[in-house]
Amino acid sequence: MRNVFWRALCTSVLLASFAGFSAAVAAAETAVKQEEPVKGPHRGRLLTEGDFVLELSIFETGVPPEFRVWVTNEGQPVKPEDVSLTIELTRLGDVIDTIGFKPQDDFLRGDMEIYEPHSFVVTITAGYEGKTFEWQYDNFEGRTAINPEVAEAMEITTEIAGPAVLTETVRVFGRLVSPAHASRQITARFDGQIVAVHVNQGQRVQAGEPLLTIESNESLKSYAVSSPINGVVQARNANPGEQSNGRVLLSLLDTSILVAELAVFPMDRQRVNPGARVHLTVVNGGVDTIEGSVTSIEAQVGPNQSTIVRVAVDNSAGLLAAGQFVNGLIEVANQEVPLAVKRSGLQGFRDFTVVFAKINNEYEVRMLELGREAGEWVEVLGGLAPGTEYVSGNSYIIKADIEKSGASHDH
Repeated sequence: MRNVFWRALCTSVLLASFAGFSAAVAAAETAVKQEEPVKGPHRGRLLTEGDFVLELSIFETGVPPEFRVWVTNEGQPVKPEDVSLTIELTRLGDVIDTIGFKPQDDFLRGDMEIYEPHSFVVTITAGYEGKTFEWQYDNFEGRTAINPEVAEAMEITTEIAGPAVLTETVRVFGRLVSPAHASRQITARFDGQIVAVHVNQGQRVQAGEPLLTIESNESLKSYAVSSPINGVVQARNANPGEQSNGRVLLSLLDTSILVAELAVFPMDRQRVNPGARVHLTVVNGGVDTIEGSVTSIEAQVGPNQSTIVRVAVDNSAGLLAAGQFVNGLIEVANQEVPLAVKRSGLQGFRDFTVVFAKINNEYEVRMLELGREAGEWVEVLGGLAPGTEYVSGNSYIIKADIEKSGASHDH
């Protein structure tokens, strides 16, 4: 028992020590990540080898972002024309940008724009007085890595950026009503005494089902009055022993078809056309979206200047009822665009609207130039290559993970 106690105690001490060591290592790694590079007089990163010093800056005042480089040797400025310089930027996905330099004033100026994101491995090769100098460093921003199992557990979903149809809609409101042709007034073909009433108010009936038995006053023979439709008994105005006397005995209502009467206001009226697709949702109805199309448009406006647009609604399942309020989206325009992303994937990053591209297990920002918006889609005019896999669901998780790392790029 004593040996077991000491073994457990030692194990606990070792685990505690390892945990403390791991925490210290993590803190040290974070400190290294957050350590700022040494800056030169032009606010660029200083790269040194012996007495040879190169200051590399991303310059973007009044021009698109570009590299500018100043060189000194033994503390004295070096003429830019005396230095050969090449920089390679290796981006996520092994895309390599090769930048050449030409002398300008007292610095070397890069020959291409440093497009966003400024996230890459920087490899510098410089030549001066027969010597070659090389440096390499990571300049990552807006990038993180997440294991597939973790991404799946967090329900991070992706899409492939490509063409999409932007569907512009008009939002409308209204209610469900029974169409005029849905009701039937049941009378006796031949007047006589009501022998029996086989249905009650609220009862559902089928076409051909007997509703009443009438004894004709002329022939004194009994005959059945059958239901002409499938429907519900809305009203019962007959009882055994009464005379029919040409009156309405029963009222039936076909509930399999309803009509959504939707109010469209003047600014949208000219954009709504018969046959337009409509997506309806029942207010507090717990029913899936109902699909339909515009069947008719009123020729006159109501007191509130709205126009009533009607949409036939299939209620064969019996889940809906006249009088329920509905919200609707009427499609008024469709525009195909060559490149779009889902609105659910958009996030804010610095001063940009971005999506997060996924390459293997890594995710990185893509700064977007956006165009038209409609429904769930947003047109992309620049900043994202067609065919890019991007995060469309729970993208806020990627943003939070990137912000936690606090990585920033050089300027």
